[in-house]
Amino acid sequence: MKQTSGLDALLEALRQSGVDVGGGGNPFGGGASQGGDDEDASSGGGTRPPRVEVSFGDKMAAWGKKAIIIAIIVILIIAAVAYWWFHPPINIHSTDTWTFVAIFVLLPLFLFFWARSMAYKKGTGKYEYNEKKAKTFKIASYIPVLVILVGVIGAVASLSFFPGNAEKYASILNTTNDEFAEDIKEVDYTQIPVIDRDSAVLLGNRTMGSIPEYVSQFEISPLYSQINYQGSPVRVSPLGYADLFKWLANRDQGIPAYALVNMTTQDAEIVRLGDNPIRYSQSEPLARNIDRHVQLKYPFYMFDQFAFEIDDDGKPWWICPVQARTIGLFGGKTVQRVVMCDATTGECTDLAVEEVPQWVDRVYPADLLVEQYNWYGAYKDGWINSWLGQQGVVQTTPGTNGQLGYNYIAKDDDVWVYSGVTSATADNSIVGFVLVNQRTAESHFYEVAGATEDSAMRSAEGQVQHLGYNATFPLLINISGQPTYFMALKDNAGLVKMFAMLDIQRYQNVAVGNTVEETQQAYKALLATNGVELEDEGDASIVTETSGTIERIVTAVVDGNSHFYVKLVDDTNLYDFALPRLMGIVAYAEGDEISFSYLDSDGVCVAEEIIGERVSSQAAAAAAKAANPSSADGQAQGGAEAAAGAAGEAGAEAPATGGAATSS
Repeated sequence: MKQTSGLDALLEALRQSGVDVGGGGNPFGGGASQGGDDEDASSGGGTRPPRVEVSFGDKMAAWGKKAIIIAIIVILIIAAVAYWWFHPPINIHSTDTWTFVAIFVLLPLFLFFWARSMAYKKGTGKYEYNEKKAKTFKIASYIPVLVILVGVIGAVASLSFFPGNAEKYASILNTTNDEFAEDIKEVDYTQIPVIDRDSAVLLGNRTMGSIPEYVSQFEISPLYSQINYQGSPVRVSPLGYADLFKWLANRDQGIPAYALVNMTTQDAEIVRLGDNPIRYSQSEPLARNIDRHVQLKYPFYMFDQFAFEIDDDGKPWWICPVQARTIGLFGGKTVQRVVMCDATTGECTDLAVEEVPQWVDRVYPADLLVEQYNWYGAYKDGWINSWLGQQGVVQTTPGTNGQLGYNYIAKDDDVWVYSGVTSATADNSIVGFVLVNQRTAESHFYEVAGATEDSAMRSAEGQVQHLGYNATFPLLINISGQPTYFMALKDNAGLVKMFAMLDIQRYQNVAVGNTVEETQQAYKALLATNGVELEDEGDASIVTETSGTIERIVTAVVDGNSHFYVKLVDDTNLYDFALPRLMGIVAYAEGDEISFSYLDSDGVCVAEEIIGERVSSQAAAAAAKAANPSSADGQAQGGAEAAAGAAGEAGAEAPATGGAATSS
């Protein structure tokens, strides 16, 4: 009986079902005629059911040496072009490498060995039946499968539940516990970003619109990296070619400028580069594409997110962090080295992390640092505890609008990633917050119980709900030793209209203002009103001294705290002395002379410190009598009795605090 190919079986099945497929045999069937097949199928020795196989495999099995050589050349050409275009790293720890090898190496080998095995097993085409060779090629076809199996085992060995891995994941980011007031300096308003990334993008695009010769040819890249530049937080982003045709028209001249937005002053500008334009960028489609240029120059490196930065002289650079995988094949991602690429010339410098210059701010991507801290928070007490007991398991707070919950602050001339830390149940409160340095991965945790960023945003929006403003994601700042959320309030057009400060520990205490300074004054007054002892800053622009005679003094209890409200003679202000911080006020009565410092405010002014000793009305009367013996004793006595009566007055209703600060 003759060998039947898959195509013959398919044709026979179609004929038996009544389909007219015409005559002719299988061109790969070694010259077997259709009549022979019909004869064989109808012989009296029993009918063998037709066997349907993949026709592509039959054709591959019939390939000769020439066809195989041509196929290998075609695959190599396609692989070379694909490698140049997609430029995956040549690294066993890269999933891109495994994908590339699987498509262009392992899959073709498997198909070739499998087809040869089938050819010798069935005696198809030019290959005679040979059981030994069929078995050899079958065994060879297992080799690509075994390579894939190695990758699968390496992936499993990278998972956190693999024995010993949880401890490794928890130790990648070394985090220390520190005191907030000692480690975080008092806020410097020349370095605090008052706008977020969305506002920076809006300002940059508007500035770009004022340069018509650029608008028609270039657009601003969406990168907008936040860095410290000459002591100020800024966002920078290079221009890019608007489309392929704009690239063809301008590639010889390069990209002439980049956008710079000051996050403090809200000033935006397009910085022209003159004779040294940007020639290596992400908008370049071919050889000068920055990703392709750096990867092909360092083919064995795995790169993370590239960052665009400028040095202290305004020169543009690409900062290219090099990944390392420390757990299994694919787990425990961190940054091992950094490649710095000159955006104008393409020259590259390969450095260890500790050798990176001080002006570089973004070595570790923010997403990676947040992920590493979450490993620490989840696995520091073992993998089983991360799933079952969850004792002490923490995580960074979720963000808003699908984004991770973090922001950036400037500290020690570096950019630090900030995020609140909440329990594993992700409730609406934080147990503290974490700061991680993007250049060195130095990590600090500060234990402060309070509101999550999202809760703070909703609370701030509630203060201006009649205006419909939206709060930006908060920044963490230090106001008189108090951890404070600071955020901008934007209208529907994305423009910053007001600012808000919110006490992290007592998030019902919210102060808003039209300027940062106004917001700070209202916030500090609110803290003092609620009995929070503020550190002395020596800020003469906010703290003012006064003195005078007490015209009226009353007491009240606000949110469980005692307050003395004082009105001075010939003074329109009302002063709030909060207890127990200013306990000395209890010794004063109406008619006494008093000197003190206070925080100026549009509403009630908050007293900061009582200066000097109490001068009572009796002492003043005695001094007056000694100076003028003819004065009436009754007048002095009457004043003393009035002062004593006023000192005993209690329970009077306190005046409303008013202004922009409230405690709900």
